[in-house]
Amino acid sequence: MKNALIKNPPFHYGWVIVFTSMLCIMACLGFGRFALGMLLPSMGATLQLSYSQMGYISTANFLGYLASVLVSGHIAVKAGPRMVIFFSLLLVGLSMALVSRAASFPHVMVLYTLTGIGSGATNVPVMGLVSAWFKAKKRGKAAGFVVIGSGFAIMLSGKLIPYINSVTGAEGWRTSWLILSGIVTVIAIIGVIFLRNRPQDKGLLPVGTEDTTAGQTKPKPLINVYKEGMIYYLGIIYFLFGYTYVIYATFIVTTLVKERGFSESVAGNFWAWVGFLSLFSGPVFGTLSDRLGRKAGLIMVFSLQTLAYLLVASGLPGVFLYLSIFFFGLVAWSIPSIMAAAVGDYVGARNAPAAFGLVTFIFGFGQIAGPSVAGILAEKTGSFSSSFLMAAALAGSAIVLTLFLRKPQEKIREETVRT
Repeated sequence: MKNALIKNPPFHYGWVIVFTSMLCIMACLGFGRFALGMLLPSMGATLQLSYSQMGYISTANFLGYLASVLVSGHIAVKAGPRMVIFFSLLLVGLSMALVSRAASFPHVMVLYTLTGIGSGATNVPVMGLVSAWFKAKKRGKAAGFVVIGSGFAIMLSGKLIPYINSVTGAEGWRTSWLILSGIVTVIAIIGVIFLRNRPQDKGLLPVGTEDTTAGQTKPKPLINVYKEGMIYYLGIIYFLFGYTYVIYATFIVTTLVKERGFSESVAGNFWAWVGFLSLFSGPVFGTLSDRLGRKAGLIMVFSLQTLAYLLVASGLPGVFLYLSIFFFGLVAWSIPSIMAAAVGDYVGARNAPAAFGLVTFIFGFGQIAGPSVAGILAEKTGSFSSSFLMAAALAGSAIVLTLFLRKPQEKIREETVRT
């Protein structure tokens, strides 16, 4: 570490990284993935999609996501996250623009797979930046603010898409895809301007560094994350989150419209509320995980998600449905923020992108399986209630697994070794 590093200023550039990263998550996940739930009802009507085909479209996105997360993590470690994020967001924007012109189910499948590739190749290096720019005691809070980008996107899509459909008619979903792709492209340009790979690029030390004397510490060396058993254990817990939350995110609007009799605009308002509530999820539970530990944070979040799935599966009206929306939105993006922080705790900042890529790869299998199985169950039973019950059972099993999660070694949490 060079002596050119300066004492961290009152306003650290790390928070610029957080804000810019939040926009990137808004683009790659918020628009690239979670807007699909609002678009599916009108797309399904125009393209004559069945419930299972709707599930397969979501699965195609996750297949692309899965294909990219392992590779993007290693590329980001070697080449730096900044340019990987830029080109990946361009792919997201272009593929979404092409989805707007799709004429059939196979066309949407292929193009939305490309969107998934770009989303995964953006998300992994973005979350890896948190470990590079923030020490362990600040990492959960920072990651929490990054992941709320998805919430802003959900709020916007919940209001914008029904309005566009009301103005343009049955083909309004095409205009929506095109507009969202334009926003993603603008965010890609913002990202390449403001993102930096590491604090040293700005002559700084990570946020939360207490000893600012240069040359006394050195980064933890690169390790083979594939030999770290705890990373696989975290991956299994993350898998269960991916399997369960995506069922809710993909099919809650369709359930409200098709099974509960709500109009698209009212269902959109519900989805916008999920987005609003989710703005608190990452910062609140990420900060709690900094103070109480990652285990306690994960247990709290999975417990509230289990309640959300049970309430919507019950078919009970009124307040129970509102409580389901409230619980899901309140913790929507908490687990990604806690998981990003936990990975850095276990393997250190330098290894975090590759390790987060591995747990996200495992998580991706859950996202692939969840929508497909839920869509098939709904088609066989005529309702999504069984799918939400399945989600509740698996979220409950995640609580049990989290109870056995061990603490990281102190020397890894501190990310440095004394010379």
